[in-house]
Amino acid sequence: MTRAYRSTTRDERARATRRTVVAAAAELFVRDGWTATTLDAVAAAAGVSRRTVVNAAGGKPALLSLAWDHTLVGDDEPVPMAERPAVARILARTDPAGAVAAWVDMVVGVQGRAAPLAAVIDAAADVDADVAALRDRAETERLAGARAFAAHLATLDPDLDPGPVADLAWTLNDGTSYRRLVVLRGWPVDRYRDWLVTVAQCSLLTSRRTS
Repeated sequence: MTRAYRSTTRDERARATRRTVVAAAAELFVRDGWTATTLDAVAAAAGVSRRTVVNAAGGKPALLSLAWDHTLVGDDEPVPMAERPAVARILARTDPAGAVAAWVDMVVGVQGRAAPLAAVIDAAADVDADVAALRDRAETERLAGARAFAAHLATLDPDLDPGPVADLAWTLNDGTSYRRLVVLRGWPVDRYRDWLVTVAQCSLLTSRRTS
């Protein structure tokens, strides 16, 4: 029992250290950019040694990947997005319009957290192969999420065509519109959310099967 307790305590400490390191790296990536952020800078911001940074999370690409994953879901809990409460709220809706509104709530939450780091990834992907691979993974996962949502909508309304619905959902859950309207143009998040609900409902729920 003593060994198990010590092991659990050690694991919790390691996880807390990694969380601190990743949070510091994310802040520096957004503030200073990919190139200017060094492992030494991350170590100083996190209050640990450079070696601790590497042992806790790895090099810069690994730090950015972890920061991105934590940002998407809002924490470092080992719970897939598909098992998160936001997805449960979508699945609980039995009306297509309500499901779309719940989906938009989830999308806006993710976009709000991810927009700053997404801009870093987009810029760094052109100069770093590891970051380019991270961007490719993010796009693949985003498309998979859109397809899963389209399939769910098709169970609520069998006349919907999940192929076009998925393509449109994938386009709408891109953070570009959030960055342009909220970050650059200063829209309140509630106004952006209401706009996206209107656009999503008009677009997704009118994509009918043609045969």
